[in-house]
Amino acid sequence: MRHVLHTGQTHCYDATGAEIVCQGSGHDGELQHGAPWPLVRFEVHGPVAVDHLTGLTWTLDANIGEFPCTWLKAFDHVASLNIQHYGGYTDWRLPNRNELRSLVSYQAKNPALPADHPFTNIFLGWYWSSTTAAINPAYAWSVHLEGARMFYGRKDQESLFWPVRGTGNGLLPRTGQQRCFDVLGRGIDCAGTGQDGDLKLGSPWPSPRFMVRGDMVHDRLTDLFWCRHADLTGEPVNWQQAIAAVRQWTSQRTEDTLLWRLPTINELASLVDCDFHSPALLSEHSFTGVRVSYWTSTTSCFETDWAWVLYLDKGACGVGHKPLPSFYVWPVGEAVQKEGEVD
Repeated sequence: MRHVLHTGQTHCYDATGAEIVCQGSGHDGELQHGAPWPLVRFEVHGPVAVDHLTGLTWTLDANIGEFPCTWLKAFDHVASLNIQHYGGYTDWRLPNRNELRSLVSYQAKNPALPADHPFTNIFLGWYWSSTTAAINPAYAWSVHLEGARMFYGRKDQESLFWPVRGTGNGLLPRTGQQRCFDVLGRGIDCAGTGQDGDLKLGSPWPSPRFMVRGDMVHDRLTDLFWCRHADLTGEPVNWQQAIAAVRQWTSQRTEDTLLWRLPTINELASLVDCDFHSPALLSEHSFTGVRVSYWTSTTSCFETDWAWVLYLDKGACGVGHKPLPSFYVWPVGEAVQKEGEVD
């Protein structure tokens, strides 16, 4: 699968949070879709660590600034690292939200990082990204390393920052953000800001990105297929009902050549265009019946009776309590790989 990472989840949990056998569950931990992690993911070189999954280089010290700071101060601190040639490099920057989320393991908490990570001075709090929140440009996206939530915070408030460098290996796509904003949310010229809308790093999106195929839409960036009507159940359901609804719907598609399932949090988040909100989708998307929020097949390892949810009005990654009928269902499909084919 192109441009979608494996979440790292390898275990399965029922609606009460109890661990269960994965086989036949339809959970993220059973199917483990997405680009697999290398056996040795991180390689340390002095004060930096190379992530062999994405090709990005991070400071080994996850709290190199020592203290929380505002969004604009985070850019200033990163610029000072370049002046110092920190680690021998002069191209450090604040990561965009796709890059920052790429470090997360959804099989971990406190911190929500891969078990074999080499990083030091990890703070169990919010870390800034360079991506502005389109729903309110006075806010920017950040990731909480205690449990992996991604939400937005006011740019004049204080969070940590974690510098990154390099353009990666092409696995991570762009966020879609094209514009830049100041701390008050006013549009500004992007040149030289170091914001996501200035650098636009990541693999470019194909044009057109979405192609209608009957009652499906093919995402040419990820090679995933989505139901064109983005509301399978017609009403909010609980998590177990969401998984069952996809299974039942799939059983009726006897002529279908795709494998359908409840998407992982990384698959649903891959749809987000960070230049838009309500919904946070490319303005030329081809979907109907788009709802505010959706269940995923990924359990929250912070509290395993909760599961990950994409809030598509904002583009945020949060959680929902599995027993409550709170969210909608949007199946994802993938072409069956024939024996001998190479992905």
